[in-house]
Amino acid sequence: MATAVRVRQTGGPEVLEVGDVEIDDPGPREILVDVAAAGVNFIDTYQRSGIYPMELPYTPGLEGAGTVAAVGSEVGEFAVGDRVAWQGTPGGYAQQALVPADMAFAVPDGVSDEVAAALLLQGMTAHYLLNSTYPVGEGETVLVHAAAGGVGLLLVQLAKAKGAKVIGTVSTPEKERLAREAGADEVIRYDERDFVAATREFTDGEGVPVVYDGVGKSTYEGSLSCLRPRGLLALFGASSGPVPPIDPQRLNAGGSLYLTRPKIADYTRTREESSRRASELLEAVRAGTLTVRIGQRYPLRRAREAHEDLEGRRTTGKVLLSP
Repeated sequence: MATAVRVRQTGGPEVLEVGDVEIDDPGPREILVDVAAAGVNFIDTYQRSGIYPMELPYTPGLEGAGTVAAVGSEVGEFAVGDRVAWQGTPGGYAQQALVPADMAFAVPDGVSDEVAAALLLQGMTAHYLLNSTYPVGEGETVLVHAAAGGVGLLLVQLAKAKGAKVIGTVSTPEKERLAREAGADEVIRYDERDFVAATREFTDGEGVPVVYDGVGKSTYEGSLSCLRPRGLLALFGASSGPVPPIDPQRLNAGGSLYLTRPKIADYTRTREESSRRASELLEAVRAGTLTVRIGQRYPLRRAREAHEDLEGRRTTGKVLLSP
């Protein structure tokens, strides 16, 4: 038996229940992990609410880190006692989690369990956005919405490491400070300035080649207006709500624009691809060139509060649950 959060019906944060569940022995290609920390992400709220359908009941949490407690009969790459992190499979909101071995990655010395748990899903998202969805080149200017959020802070740092200039948007003075500390060249406060006009001003009227937008409903129209001709809107999330259908003529009128709605599964389709992204991120953290900011920590029993704070945009950096 292990304590875990369960979702038995879709709805608001109130549907998150905490109780004891039976944990099976690992299958041939699975590992059983004693969870040290689990990441909380917006995708967890989309699954909980039913926007992304899940088979009920289930234990939420698509990423975490901890110590291997048992291994399946066909697992050769991990042993009991190894430290691992994973992303992409549910079950992290628990004291123990069964994880497919091909979704787990060894955590190197010098990287804590908390940091590893906080890194992979959002870090791999930032990695594919900057390197694959739109490969940012040195000297280019990019716009990052919610630049003080979990993905946003990583996007800012990784874009700066590629030699880009970063414009970030935030909603409070504290978030502005965090975005600037991460390396943002310009920071636009939603509550003080129109981000479209400010972006145009910062780029001498040209616009940016790419906007990384995880906010969605409240920003997408402005994001399109920030693009230069043939620019790309990478709409990778919807923290403010789903985006309504977009008339293709809007893309034409904006300057032959591109719109994509990427997801991490399509950028980690092979073990080689996911391992490369994970290893580059973990090595950057170990080397001190990438900082993961853990903003809030909650015990497992307060998972509902964690979701409420995340959806209420009261968090900065990464949100973690601990058993």
